[in-house]
Amino acid sequence: MATVATSPTAAAAAAAAAEAVTSPKSLVNEEMKAKAEVYHGAEICKEKVKEFLKLMELPNGLLPIDDIDECGFVRENGYFWFQRKYKLEHKFESLGDRLVSYGPVVTGYAENKKIKKVTGIKTKELLIWVSIHEVSVSGDDKDDTKKSGGKITFKAPAGLFRTFPVSSFTIEE
Repeated sequence: MATVATSPTAAAAAAAAAEAVTSPKSLVNEEMKAKAEVYHGAEICKEKVKEFLKLMELPNGLLPIDDIDECGFVRENGYFWFQRKYKLEHKFESLGDRLVSYGPVVTGYAENKKIKKVTGIKTKELLIWVSIHEVSVSGDDKDDTKKSGGKITFKAPAGLFRTFPVSSFTIEE
Protein backbone atom coordinates (compact mmCIF):
# COMPACT_ATOMS: atom_id res chain seq x y z
CA MET A 1 0.00 0.00 0.00
CA ALA A 2 1.32 3.41 -0.92
CA THR A 3 0.55 6.52 1.09
CA VAL A 4 1.22 10.06 -0.04
CA ALA A 5 0.89 13.10 2.20
CA THR A 6 -0.23 16.10 0.21
CA SER A 7 1.42 18.87 2.20
CA PRO A 8 4.45 19.81 0.09
CA THR A 9 5.35 23.02 1.91
CA ALA A 10 5.34 24.29 5.45
CA ALA A 11 2.71 26.89 4.50
CA ALA A 12 0.44 24.21 3.05
CA ALA A 13 0.89 22.09 6.18
CA ALA A 14 -0.01 25.05 8.39
CA ALA A 15 -3.08 25.81 6.29
CA ALA A 16 -4.18 22.17 6.42
CA ALA A 17 -3.71 22.11 10.20
CA ALA A 18 -5.79 25.27 10.57
CA GLU A 19 -8.49 23.77 8.35
CA ALA A 20 -8.48 20.57 10.40
CA VAL A 21 -9.12 22.48 13.60
CA THR A 22 -11.67 24.96 12.23
CA SER A 23 -13.34 22.97 9.46
CA PRO A 24 -17.13 23.35 9.59
CA LYS A 25 -17.40 19.80 8.26
CA SER A 26 -15.75 18.57 11.42
CA LEU A 27 -18.34 17.31 13.84
CA VAL A 28 -15.78 17.31 16.63
CA ASN A 29 -17.03 19.88 19.09
CA GLU A 30 -16.39 20.49 22.77
CA GLU A 31 -19.61 18.73 23.78
CA MET A 32 -18.54 15.53 21.99
CA LYS A 33 -14.99 15.81 23.33
CA ALA A 34 -16.36 16.08 26.88
CA LYS A 35 -18.11 12.70 26.47
CA ALA A 36 -15.22 11.03 24.65
CA GLU A 37 -12.07 9.12 25.37
CA VAL A 38 -9.58 11.50 23.69
CA TYR A 39 -5.98 10.64 22.86
CA HIS A 40 -3.16 12.87 21.57
CA GLY A 41 0.07 11.84 19.87
CA ALA A 42 0.89 9.61 16.91
CA GLU A 43 1.96 6.50 18.85
CA ILE A 44 -0.98 6.30 21.26
CA CYS A 45 -3.46 7.16 18.48
CA LYS A 46 -2.01 4.42 16.28
CA GLU A 47 -2.59 1.85 19.04
CA LYS A 48 -6.08 3.16 19.90
CA VAL A 49 -7.21 3.13 16.26
CA LYS A 50 -6.00 -0.48 15.93
CA GLU A 51 -7.98 -1.37 19.07
CA PHE A 52 -11.03 0.49 17.71
CA LEU A 53 -10.96 -1.38 14.38
CA LYS A 54 -10.59 -4.72 16.17
CA LEU A 55 -13.40 -3.93 18.63
CA MET A 56 -15.74 -2.97 15.75
CA GLU A 57 -14.68 -6.10 13.78
CA LEU A 58 -13.42 -3.99 10.88
CA PRO A 59 -10.28 -4.85 8.87
CA ASN A 60 -7.05 -3.46 10.30
CA GLY A 61 -6.00 -1.89 6.98
CA LEU A 62 -9.20 0.08 6.42
CA LEU A 63 -7.69 3.38 7.59
CA PRO A 64 -4.09 4.58 7.30
CA ILE A 65 -3.11 5.02 10.94
CA ASP A 66 0.23 6.81 10.70
CA ASP A 67 0.49 10.46 11.79
CA ILE A 68 -2.90 10.68 13.50
CA ASP A 69 -2.43 13.49 16.03
CA GLU A 70 -5.74 13.17 17.85
CA CYS A 71 -8.41 10.52 18.07
CA GLY A 72 -11.52 10.19 20.14
CA PHE A 73 -14.31 7.72 20.81
CA VAL A 74 -17.70 8.24 22.44
CA ARG A 75 -18.73 4.80 23.63
CA GLU A 76 -22.38 5.70 24.35
CA ASN A 77 -23.22 6.47 20.70
CA GLY A 78 -20.28 5.10 18.68
CA TYR A 79 -19.08 8.51 17.50
CA PHE A 80 -15.38 8.68 16.61
CA TRP A 81 -12.87 11.00 14.98
CA PHE A 82 -9.30 10.80 13.74
CA GLN A 83 -7.39 14.00 13.07
CA ARG A 84 -4.06 14.64 11.37
CA LYS A 85 -2.37 17.81 10.17
CA TYR A 86 -2.83 17.15 6.47
CA LYS A 87 -4.93 15.50 3.80
CA LEU A 88 -3.70 12.03 2.89
CA GLU A 89 -4.02 10.16 -0.41
CA HIS A 90 -3.60 6.41 -0.17
CA LYS A 91 -3.36 3.80 -2.93
CA PHE A 92 -4.74 0.36 -2.19
CA GLU A 93 -2.44 -1.77 -4.34
CA SER A 94 -4.52 -4.86 -3.58
CA LEU A 95 -7.38 -3.16 -5.47
CA GLY A 96 -5.42 -2.20 -8.57
CA ASP A 97 -4.04 1.06 -7.15
CA ARG A 98 -7.48 2.41 -6.17
CA LEU A 99 -6.94 5.93 -4.83
CA VAL A 100 -8.62 7.03 -1.59
CA SER A 101 -8.40 10.50 -0.05
CA TYR A 102 -8.58 10.99 3.72
CA GLY A 103 -9.24 14.56 4.85
CA PRO A 104 -7.45 16.05 7.85
CA VAL A 105 -10.45 14.97 9.97
CA VAL A 106 -12.35 11.69 9.54
CA THR A 107 -15.53 11.22 11.59
CA GLY A 108 -18.37 8.75 11.80
CA TYR A 109 -20.57 6.58 13.99
CA ALA A 110 -19.36 3.02 14.46
CA GLU A 111 -21.18 -0.12 15.45
CA ASN A 112 -20.30 -3.77 15.03
CA LYS A 113 -18.99 -4.32 11.46
CA LYS A 114 -20.29 -0.94 10.27
CA ILE A 115 -19.42 2.77 10.12
CA LYS A 116 -22.22 5.23 9.30
CA LYS A 117 -22.37 8.96 8.58
CA VAL A 118 -18.71 8.98 7.56
CA THR A 119 -17.09 12.33 6.72
CA GLY A 120 -13.61 12.97 5.37
CA ILE A 121 -13.17 9.94 3.07
CA LYS A 122 -13.42 10.04 -0.73
CA THR A 123 -12.52 7.60 -3.48
CA LYS A 124 -11.75 8.22 -7.11
CA GLU A 125 -14.33 6.69 -9.47
CA LEU A 126 -13.53 7.20 -13.11
CA LEU A 127 -12.51 10.88 -13.12
CA ILE A 128 -14.41 12.21 -10.11
CA TRP A 129 -14.02 12.04 -6.34
CA VAL A 130 -16.96 10.35 -4.59
CA SER A 131 -17.59 10.77 -0.86
CA ILE A 132 -17.99 7.61 1.18
CA HIS A 133 -20.74 7.77 3.79
CA GLU A 134 -21.02 4.16 4.99
CA VAL A 135 -18.76 1.13 5.32
CA SER A 136 -20.02 -2.34 6.28
CA VAL A 137 -18.54 -5.81 6.57
CA SER A 138 -20.72 -8.81 5.75
CA GLY A 139 -20.37 -12.29 7.18
CA ASP A 140 -21.68 -14.30 10.10
CA ASP A 141 -18.38 -15.34 11.66
CA LYS A 142 -16.44 -13.00 13.96
CA ASP A 143 -13.26 -13.92 12.07
CA ASP A 144 -14.67 -12.78 8.69
CA THR A 145 -12.58 -9.63 8.98
CA LYS A 146 -9.54 -11.86 8.53
CA LYS A 147 -10.93 -14.42 6.09
CA SER A 148 -10.87 -14.12 2.34
CA GLY A 149 -14.59 -14.97 2.19
CA GLY A 150 -15.76 -11.80 3.95
CA LYS A 151 -16.93 -8.79 1.95
CA ILE A 152 -16.69 -5.09 2.68
CA THR A 153 -19.08 -2.60 1.07
CA PHE A 154 -18.54 1.15 0.67
CA LYS A 155 -21.61 3.30 0.03
CA ALA A 156 -21.85 6.83 -1.35
CA PRO A 157 -24.73 9.24 -0.65
CA ALA A 158 -26.12 8.96 -4.20
CA GLY A 159 -26.77 5.22 -3.80
CA LEU A 160 -23.54 4.13 -5.46
CA PHE A 161 -21.67 1.30 -3.78
CA ARG A 162 -18.68 -0.98 -4.29
CA THR A 163 -17.99 -4.33 -2.64
CA PHE A 164 -14.52 -5.84 -2.22
CA PRO A 165 -12.98 -8.80 -0.39
CA VAL A 166 -12.16 -7.97 3.24
CA SER A 167 -8.70 -9.44 2.63
CA SER A 168 -7.91 -6.39 0.44
CA PHE A 169 -8.03 -4.26 3.60
CA THR A 170 -6.25 -6.64 5.97
CA ILE A 171 -2.61 -6.11 6.92
CA GLU A 172 -0.57 -9.04 8.22
CA GLU A 173 0.85 -8.16 11.63
